[in-house]
Amino acid sequence: METILFYILAALIVVFAIASVSSRKILRAVIFLLFVLISIAGIYFMIDYSFLGAVQLAVYGGGVIVLIIFSVLLVHHVELELEITPLRKKLIAGALSVVGLGITLWAIYTYPFKTASVDRTIEVKDIGMKLLSYGDGGFMLPFEVISILLLAVMIGAIVIAKGKNLNG
Repeated sequence: METILFYILAALIVVFAIASVSSRKILRAVIFLLFVLISIAGIYFMIDYSFLGAVQLAVYGGGVIVLIIFSVLLVHHVELELEITPLRKKLIAGALSVVGLGITLWAIYTYPFKTASVDRTIEVKDIGMKLLSYGDGGFMLPFEVISILLLAVMIGAIVIAKGKNLNG
């Protein structure tokens, strides 16, 4: 049953990712991206990473998508269509994607992963204390980087929504 659910979620991720990048309606593309992010959270919940799944839903599924939609609605008419991308740019983007996938797969397969022995259950309180600690192994800096990510998403959404007419 878990295998079937995994393949369903993986198929949803692939289908909605393709729909997101190929849709010419900007709001539809954002909604398709939301479905991708929710499906990724579903995989996290499936492998019992409930905290990471909740963060995925809150930060990406909630924060990023809301910022994109908010930015689009502020500076763009939702019913307008995005411009058609030339074939040359699509081929370059596809080639770069394949190169990126190859580098990622190479890094994963050549990295000497070690199995960790877990002798106790990690609670949300422990994760919270680790997130907000400044000491060794603390995650205060990555926690703050999330705010920069959200700012970059909002700026990027405004740039995309404005299109070529940046002066008006």
